[in-house]
Amino acid sequence: MYLRKLKIKDAPLMLEWMHDDSVVHDLHTNFASKTLDDCKAFILANQEYTDNVNLAIVSDTDEYMGTVSLKHIDRDNLSAEFAITVRKASMGHGYSWFGMTAIIEKAFSEFGLESVYWCVSRKNQRAVRFYDKHNFHETVDISENILVRYEGETDLKWYSVLKGDILDDRDTVAGCKVAHIKTIPTVDAGELSFFEANNDIPFDIKRIYYISKVPEGVRRGFHAHKELKQLLFCPYGRIQLILENELGREEIELSDPSIAVMIDRPTWREMLWLQKDSVLCVAASDYYKVEDYIRNYDDFKKYLEEIR
Repeated sequence: MYLRKLKIKDAPLMLEWMHDDSVVHDLHTNFASKTLDDCKAFILANQEYTDNVNLAIVSDTDEYMGTVSLKHIDRDNLSAEFAITVRKASMGHGYSWFGMTAIIEKAFSEFGLESVYWCVSRKNQRAVRFYDKHNFHETVDISENILVRYEGETDLKWYSVLKGDILDDRDTVAGCKVAHIKTIPTVDAGELSFFEANNDIPFDIKRIYYISKVPEGVRRGFHAHKELKQLLFCPYGRIQLILENELGREEIELSDPSIAVMIDRPTWREMLWLQKDSVLCVAASDYYKVEDYIRNYDDFKKYLEEIR
């Protein structure tokens, strides 16, 4: 699957989803009145990028599966509104997730934007489940110049993504939970993230520490813990986290302050600083205890064998 410009040949399949009530029932536009000529006119009008970008999501055989868009591109605030609609035949096959992540990546890397936002009706349970499943943050403060486009519409749920957020739908890395820290974003004004002991993480926090002022390319860590549980996150910069335990060896990049990894089993960890002065923060379940550390890799492998 990939993104490309819309083609005239896409018009019949575009009209298909427009006239499919199971697809458009909870959308705010009256698509049922659209005709094949309307679809062709829309396609011809979207061959050049201006204030809106509309692209086709297609299969490997170039079959049109849906349309994904960046609307109302604001060059001053470096933001745009995201929209996506896919055919019923494409649902459940990864086209929605691919189309969304691909165009958001274009928004940041190709168009130089800083934030992307969108809304759905809370009655559209399919869409709400999709966005909540992928841990997109609900936005509670939307500017009036955006809300005016939806005047008269109520019960909308707003979401946003900021440049640097990691769009990764993995639930675990080497068996350790990828945690999504509760985050409240505001369009054009950043995000506030927070977590609470015992409510958001399954232990009482007895120690918090952070590692900073590390040069790019330096590796740290090289140890495991026997009993200690930790939540690791990167509030600034980019750090590669390498984890290994009885379930294997995996890596994950920490660069989104709202993404954390919960290490709650004996796990060897190494941290590679991908960006100078990146900061690694750790919330720990216990005080510093030298006897809980395993600092030799061979000893760690033996320990895993012993506790099996």
